[in-house]
Amino acid sequence: GYSGGLRHYRSREWQICQYDWKTGERLRVDHSHDALIKDLQLSKDRTMLITASKDTTAKLFDAKTFQFLKSYKTDRPVNSAAISPIKHHILLGGGQEAMEVTTSHTKSGKFEARFFHLIFEEEIGRVKGHFGPINTLAFHPNGKQYSSGAEDGYARLHDFDQSYYDFEYDFLEVFLRTVLNSCF
Repeated sequence: GYSGGLRHYRSREWQICQYDWKTGERLRVDHSHDALIKDLQLSKDRTMLITASKDTTAKLFDAKTFQFLKSYKTDRPVNSAAISPIKHHILLGGGQEAMEVTTSHTKSGKFEARFFHLIFEEEIGRVKGHFGPINTLAFHPNGKQYSSGAEDGYARLHDFDQSYYDFEYDFLEVFLRTVLNSCF
């Protein structure tokens, strides 16, 4: 991606690389993932990038410095991850491998889109709808919708209802839980 400087990002198996756009020189490499990286997306303002991996995590980085910022852990492979342009939310999608879907019930495939708080790394919601692994996710640039595409052959456009905009994260509860857990 071109982010106002001369930077290009590329996923190579288990690593992400940053290149000088003009010379092709590799500037930085990150090896944070333990399995294949399936997706890499920049934030709308191009200050952050997020990766999605079969190692069951999505990882957030500073786009300019490649500094690791946050990790979002799930119990399934993550095929796609996106950063909300209007809220501190991360959206993840994935699920059980497609070849294993026919041998299990769709509820065990875990094909929901999952929302995480960008800063606190906690899951804050799920959206059901697909009956196969989600392979791609994207927020609309205005942040009022997101799209998802899955192995089930469907592409879905999701509009957020008012409760999404009204939702406020309880910072005090998280702070107290963190302090109390560190004391015991």
